[in-house]
Amino acid sequence: MSVLDAPVSATAPVAPTTGLTPVFVRLKLALLRNGLRQSSGRRAAFIVSLVLTLLLAAGQVLGLVLLRGNEHAGTVVVLLTGVVALGWAVLPLFFPSGDDTLDPTRLVMLPLRPRPLIRALLVSSMIGIGPLFTLCLAVGSVLALAHGAAGVLFAVVAVPLTMLLCVALSRAVATANVRLLNSRKGRDLAVLSGLVIAVGIQFVNFGAQRLGQAGGLSTLDPVAAVVRWLPGASAVASVDAASDGAYAVAAAQLLISVAALVALMWMWQGSLVKLMTAPDGSTLAAAEPDRTGSGRRGPSALLPEGRTATVMQRSLRYVARDPKTKAAWVTALAVGAIVPLLNAVQGTGSVYFACFAAGMLGMQMYNQFGQDTSAFWMVALTISSPRDAYVELRARAYVLLLLTLPFTLVVCAVTAAVLGDWRSLPGALGLSFALLGSMLATGAVASALFPYSIPQEGAFKNVVPGQGGLAWISIFGGMVAAGLLASPVIAATVWMHLADHHDALWLMVPGGLAYGALVAWAGLRIAAPRTANRLPEILTAVSKG
Repeated sequence: MSVLDAPVSATAPVAPTTGLTPVFVRLKLALLRNGLRQSSGRRAAFIVSLVLTLLLAAGQVLGLVLLRGNEHAGTVVVLLTGVVALGWAVLPLFFPSGDDTLDPTRLVMLPLRPRPLIRALLVSSMIGIGPLFTLCLAVGSVLALAHGAAGVLFAVVAVPLTMLLCVALSRAVATANVRLLNSRKGRDLAVLSGLVIAVGIQFVNFGAQRLGQAGGLSTLDPVAAVVRWLPGASAVASVDAASDGAYAVAAAQLLISVAALVALMWMWQGSLVKLMTAPDGSTLAAAEPDRTGSGRRGPSALLPEGRTATVMQRSLRYVARDPKTKAAWVTALAVGAIVPLLNAVQGTGSVYFACFAAGMLGMQMYNQFGQDTSAFWMVALTISSPRDAYVELRARAYVLLLLTLPFTLVVCAVTAAVLGDWRSLPGALGLSFALLGSMLATGAVASALFPYSIPQEGAFKNVVPGQGGLAWISIFGGMVAAGLLASPVIAATVWMHLADHHDALWLMVPGGLAYGALVAWAGLRIAAPRTANRLPEILTAVSKG
């Protein structure tokens, strides 16, 4: 009998998996070592990150140890542990490329069984700067809470359990979403991560201010009472309960963490099996083409006909699909709402702060052609006259108005409701409309005169090297010009307040709307011939990225 006729088991034995965990640990260390050998810059970045993490961890441990014996130590430690566990859960969604060495899609062709594989992945995931920081936090937490033999006993179990829970949570989330994270939508999440961090900092700042006004850490006790029973913090909370003699409560909290770890491992194994055995979209047959005709359907049928509809649909697709454009819009929407509303909630704001929303969204009119990057040449081929350029710019302005006008109305109304100052609402609306129209005008002109390229690589790079001056002139120069254009409406609004003509402020709504529309129309008319005449220069400028 030839080798080809031999049984499969005789010619292709299954690789043993008993020593899989040590192999994965050595593999992780080897990949880390080889990565650091690639360049001195990478070594320097790793060393700096490691030193900063160790310093931060040392300060964290020292601060937690100093809390020992404080009546609010349990509240602080439980909430801090819960925030860290939440970070382990969400960070893989925003930084999917943070640990390529543990991407399970790289292992699909290997004869590995799920259970030994997740054990090996779990242990090897303990190697890194993030796990080191979490370990220091867990140790500092139990040092702050553990009292007596029972507290020490529960602390010995809580530290590794918290570590395993955090890492398993991170790996389970990453495995369940690995195909999403490797797709365009995953790159969108990475681009938007900066926005989430920025918005989160605003809420943390607001919470800290409210905490100081409310009288200290005691106001967090009700929140901590709930977080104590959540898996991410319940293991550490059990140390506090055991130290106080509540052994039944401590055992229940510890069992919650154990049950959560078992459930996460089970979910992780299921996601891993599905990922390594089920086909993805790239192996499935393409969907049948649409045979219902090529006419416009749905919301797009409401758009004007001709070039206007085409340009508006293209611009709306940029907003929905292009990561850089989407990030700019979501940032403008979030910050434009947060600034006036947070000030209103704190009682330090004004209804006119709502104009900040119109200003943030009006900035999206600047550098209209830069978002097209090198694809602008296809748009340039369709512009042969100032009339074509005017229709192009007008359609892009329509898209901005389509999204901005209802948002501005909502922000102004909610701000007025929070402050209870309905008399100033018409003035704020009129001023917002005038400011928006002025920014449409100056943005159209700046797009023609000072275009610049937006690089596609890098989540936080919005201008290519060498064009920073153009970006500053375009945006900040245009905003100053917009403020000057809107000055008549600003002056009229201020005069009505100073002269105590609050009953006449309603005139600012139609007045600001008409003035903004007139200024926007004039700006588009001025920008159209300049756009048509400067197409080669615009194409060269926006294609440098």
